[in-house]
Amino acid sequence: MPITAETLRVKIFADGADRAGMLAIGANPLIRGFTTNPTLMRRAGITDYAAFARDILAEIRDRPISFEVFSDEFDEMQAQAEKISAWGDNVYVKVPITNTRGESIIPLLTRMARSGVKFNVTALFTEAQVRAASDALADAPPCNISVFAGRVADAGVDPLPLMRRALEIMAPRPQQELIWASPREVFNIVQAHEIGCHIITVTNDILAKLPGLGKDLEQFSLETVKMFRNDAVAAGFSL
Repeated sequence: MPITAETLRVKIFADGADRAGMLAIGANPLIRGFTTNPTLMRRAGITDYAAFARDILAEIRDRPISFEVFSDEFDEMQAQAEKISAWGDNVYVKVPITNTRGESIIPLLTRMARSGVKFNVTALFTEAQVRAASDALADAPPCNISVFAGRVADAGVDPLPLMRRALEIMAPRPQQELIWASPREVFNIVQAHEIGCHIITVTNDILAKLPGLGKDLEQFSLETVKMFRNDAVAAGFSL
């Protein structure tokens, strides 16, 4: 039986920072959570970080949503993490696996593991990073470990072995969920589903293609032929 959007086991989180778009997407029952980051917020024209977050949280109360720290200094990261966490029970605090100097976040995670903050450790690319983050958060409350599988693939490396290994590493800690981040196509959702990945973050362009999941390929072929023909006629082409 082909996989459809309704039979997916992997949880789909919407990745974005446009208020209207987030609320519209949130009406879709397939969306189980949300993630944001400073880059997406900047693109959306957001200038007041806290005000944006509180406004969204007033509307989205029933699903997890991640907001990211943006300091490059660990003491300030901790203060930001504590402040962000206090915004709501459904808030996860995104922290990068290193700062911009390549210094590891692990000592901070270890120090804060039992603080009650729900972490989303982001920008992981290697097995060693996954193991270190999982170990540091062994006694933490529910948390996410976000592996950028799409960017790993952009480097010409198959991310599937890494994602499978990450699931094995995290398995003894059921409060930890693996995020397949930066997907590039709908097939990545199928891959995440098949290996038992907990969560995949999906942008609007991929979400728009989700209704095609499981479509009959003969029918898909015919629709493509019709598209080419209709566009040629509409353009008034002649030879």
